[in-house]
Amino acid sequence: MNEILSTSGLKKSYKNTHALKDLNISVQKGQIYGILGPNGSGKTTTLGILLGVIKPDAGDFNWFENGSLDENRQNIGALLETPNFYPYLNAVDNLKIVAEIKSLKNISVRIQKVLERVDLWERRKTKFKAFSLGMKQRLAIASAILADPEVLVLDEPTNGLDPQGIAEIRSLILNIAKEGKTIIIASHILDEIEKMCTHVAILKDGSLITEGTLDELMLQEKILKINADNPQKLLDCIAEITDINLVRSEDDGILISVNEKTSAAQVNQMIAEKGIYLNALAVHRKNLESTFLEIINQ
Repeated sequence: MNEILSTSGLKKSYKNTHALKDLNISVQKGQIYGILGPNGSGKTTTLGILLGVIKPDAGDFNWFENGSLDENRQNIGALLETPNFYPYLNAVDNLKIVAEIKSLKNISVRIQKVLERVDLWERRKTKFKAFSLGMKQRLAIASAILADPEVLVLDEPTNGLDPQGIAEIRSLILNIAKEGKTIIIASHILDEIEKMCTHVAILKDGSLITEGTLDELMLQEKILKINADNPQKLLDCIAEITDINLVRSEDDGILISVNEKTSAAQVNQMIAEKGIYLNALAVHRKNLESTFLEIINQ
């Protein structure tokens, strides 16, 4: 079995707001799958439906090729929004409660294993209320992996953390993924998604705009940074060449986009034929943020 999750025509409305419109996505085993979108795009609604917290108006979803049965959630660990634990209990006692709810066996062994995994074993006797936000997030992930699920579903796992906390959570997620786990992350922190995810779905106003591997999204077109002694004449020249598209003008050059198969030498020749000679030409590495903004603004 390679397909972990698929959705078909998922719809959800709140009064006059269409939170989801015919959502169709597919997640394969071993992927780190990012669900991206601005606030109100439908990310949290999607996760809520997939975890049985929210009922869709139409459509369906399929976990492990076993439909949407409640029993599927036994093999899914989840972190939705803010971690919730008993503030006056320590890490071990909070996880004991989780283990009892899930009817797990070998509780002490499991708890030690997950607390060591999230680097909280030395703080196992510390009350939850004394934890930093990053420690609280790590305890929540420990709770999510306590039953050794095949899939982790994480909603904004690095939200509100300082740079060190973000790096710790990112490293933890990547290490868990190396075990062959499938991870689904909803986030608006594009830099972190770019560092973690293998596949991405972009939502806007409840609709799926695009879905694919991170590399596919980043390589939709080639971006070059060019310059000449007279930038204005260069801009006028670009406007006359149909195979070159202006992206934007910056202080240290002009960003253009061309077909992926068009070489830098061909770009140089096209511009030289117009009587403009470049003094700078380099491939410009697109990041997920620029790609994301281009896609949702189309």
